[in-house]
Amino acid sequence: MKLALAQIAIEGGDVESNRKRAADAIESAAEQDADLVALPEIFNVGYFAFETYQRNAEALDGPTLTQVGDLADDHDIGVLAGSIVEDLSLTDGETPAEEGLANTSVFFDRDGNRRAVYRKHHLFGYKSAEAEMLVPGESLGIVEFEDVTLGMTTCYDLRFPELYRDIAEAGATLVLVPSAWPYPRVEHWRVLSRARAIENQCFLATINGSGSYEDATLLGRSTVYDPWGTALASTGDEPELVIRDIDPTRVSEIREKFPAWHDRRR
Repeated sequence: MKLALAQIAIEGGDVESNRKRAADAIESAAEQDADLVALPEIFNVGYFAFETYQRNAEALDGPTLTQVGDLADDHDIGVLAGSIVEDLSLTDGETPAEEGLANTSVFFDRDGNRRAVYRKHHLFGYKSAEAEMLVPGESLGIVEFEDVTLGMTTCYDLRFPELYRDIAEAGATLVLVPSAWPYPRVEHWRVLSRARAIENQCFLATINGSGSYEDATLLGRSTVYDPWGTALASTGDEPELVIRDIDPTRVSEIREKFPAWHDRRR
C-alpha cells in the first residue's frame, strides 16, 4: 500500500483556503499513485481557532466532507478526512449526544463512500477550550480498506495507550493519527507515536498540520512508523506530502517473530 500524509498549511478560520489546500493534496497524492491519503486534525477550520468552531461546524454530509468524498471518487483514492468540527444536532444516525460539537474524522473509500466515523475520545484540557466545547466520542474507529485493517485516533489520544491496545486487539494493522500538535512538545510527539507503534506491533502514521495561529505553532513532523517503531518517512514543520509504501504482511511477521503479547498478564 502506498500511504500519503498530507501535512498542509492551515490558516485559522479560513475554511475556503484550507479546503483548497486539502483538495490539492488529495489530487497530488492521487497523481503519485497513492492508495490512501490522510489529512490533519480539524484541517478545514484550524484546531486553535476555537472562536470559529460554532459557526463553521458541519454535519457529516456538509460541504467539507461532501467535497472530500467527491475527490476520493474522482481520483480513485481512499481518504481519511481527519478531522472537522461536527455539529451533532445536524447529523442523522448514532451520535454520542443529541447536540453539541465533536472532533470528527471520516474515512472514505475509493468510490467516495463514507465507511467509518471516529470522534476524538480524549479532549485536551490543558490551557485549551477543547474539553469545554466538544463532546467526546465513544466508539472505536476501525475500517477495512483493501488488505489493511485501519484504526483511527486523533492527536491527544496518543497519550492514552489503552485506546491503542483496544484498536490493535480489534485487528488494526495500521493506525492513522490526524493531529494539531504544537511546539514545544516535539519529544512528546516523537516518543508517544513511536511507543504506540512498538507496543502494539503495528504501523502507525501521524498526520500533523503546518502553520501558526495566535501563540500556537504546529510542529509538523508527520511520520510513518513501522511495527518496530522505526521511522520510515518523515518531514519537518513546513507543508509537505509524505509518501511511503508499507507492507501490511510485516505486522503478522513481526508479531510472530517477537510475540510479546503472549507474555502479557492482566
